[in-house]
Amino acid sequence: MSSLLLRNIRFLALAETHPQASYAGTAMQHIPVMEDAFLLIEKSKIANFGPMETCPVQADEVVDCSGRAVLPAWCDSHTHLVFARSREEEFVDRIKGLSYEEIARRGGGILNSARRLQEASEAELFESAWGRLREVISYGTGAIEIKSGYGLTVESELKMLRVIRRLGEKAPIPVKSTFLGAHALPPAYQSDRKAYLDLIVNEMLPRIAEENLADYVDAFCEKGFFTVAEMERVMEAGAKYGLKAKVHTNQFNSMGGIEAAVAHGAVSVDHLEVVSDAELEILKSGQSIPTLLPSAPFFIGGHYQPARKLIDAGLPVALATDYNPGSTPSGRMQFVLALACLKCGMLPEEAICAATLNGAKAMELEAELGSIAMGKRGSFVLTAPLPSLAYLPYAFGTDLVERVYIDGQCRVDKRSVFID
Repeated sequence: MSSLLLRNIRFLALAETHPQASYAGTAMQHIPVMEDAFLLIEKSKIANFGPMETCPVQADEVVDCSGRAVLPAWCDSHTHLVFARSREEEFVDRIKGLSYEEIARRGGGILNSARRLQEASEAELFESAWGRLREVISYGTGAIEIKSGYGLTVESELKMLRVIRRLGEKAPIPVKSTFLGAHALPPAYQSDRKAYLDLIVNEMLPRIAEENLADYVDAFCEKGFFTVAEMERVMEAGAKYGLKAKVHTNQFNSMGGIEAAVAHGAVSVDHLEVVSDAELEILKSGQSIPTLLPSAPFFIGGHYQPARKLIDAGLPVALATDYNPGSTPSGRMQFVLALACLKCGMLPEEAICAATLNGAKAMELEAELGSIAMGKRGSFVLTAPLPSLAYLPYAFGTDLVERVYIDGQCRVDKRSVFID
C-alpha cells in the first residue's frame, strides 16, 4: 500500500501547518486542532491534511473516521522497559506502610531488580521486554526511550543495552537507548562509592561507546542514591563519548540536580516532584525539557509534579510513563494523561501536547514525530468515537485507542464483534 486516506476525522489534533519544535507555557493549551478533516499518508509519510471540502477523491486505502479523533502517536520519553521480574511483593509492603526509601534500604527496589536481572539471560530479557513493547504500541505509543540501570555490573549493563538495541532493530517504532549505570549503588560498593563511579566512567562507558549501545547517559540524583557531584561526573564522562544527558532528579528532594543538569545541557530533567522557585528560574534559563511522570507518585505515594507551576512559568512540559517494575508497572499513556489532568492541574490539550510533540522533543525526535505535519512519519492513533478531546483523560478506564498506525501501516486494530 502506497497511500492511505482517512476521511471525516472529527478532531485532527496537533495538525501543524507551521511545525513547531515544541509548545511551551500556555501555548500548550492552544494546540492546533482541525474539525471535520482528512489526513493523507503516502509512502509512510504525511503527505496532506486539511478540511474535508479539500479532501482528495482517491487513495489505495480509504478509512471513514466519522466521530473519531486522530492524534499523533504517543512519544514516551522515559521508561525502564527491560527488567527480569515484577515486584508486587513491594507493592504489598507499601500497603503495609513501608516507604519507597525504607524498601530500598532493606534490599528491595532497584537492587531487587538488579539481582533478578543479573540472573536472567539476554534471551529471556528480550522476550519479556518484547512483549511489553508490543503492549505499549497497542496503547498508541509510536516512539519510546528505554533505560538500563538494573544491571549495575559491567556485563549486566551491557546485557541490558544489547537487549534495548535488539528491541530497536525489531520494533516498528524508534527506540532510544539510555545508559543508567548510576541508578543505585551495588552492595559490593557500599563502602567505596568512588570505585563504582570509576567503574562506570572507566569501564562501562568505553565498552558502551565501542559497541554504540546508547544514545544518552543518565544518573539518579537523589538522597541515598547519587550526589550532584557524582551525577556531574557521569554527565561529563558521557559527553566525551557524544552521549547527551537525560537525568532523574528532584523526585523526593531538591538538592541541586536541576541546576547541574541545565548547566550541562541535559536534553531533559525527569521526575521533578519537588521544584523550588529558584529551580524554576534555572529551568527557564536553559533548554532542558521538564519531563513529568505522574504515575510514579500515584503508585508509590508522594507529591505530584507541579505541572501548573511549570507551564504557567512558560516552560515546555513533557509527560512519560516511567514504565518499570517498582514504581510504575504500566505503560498506558492515556492513564498518564488522566493523572496529569486530575493530580497535576494540566488541561487536556496540555496533556496531549506533553505526551506527543514535547515527548518527541525530549527524545530529539520532534522533526519526525509528535505532530501531524507535512513530511513527518505517518504514526498516529485513531480513537473510538469521542465527544471531545477532553474525553481521553476523562474516561481513563476505557481503552479509547481503536487503531494504531505506524509509518502509515495499521499495526493494531481493536475493533471486535461480540457474538450473542
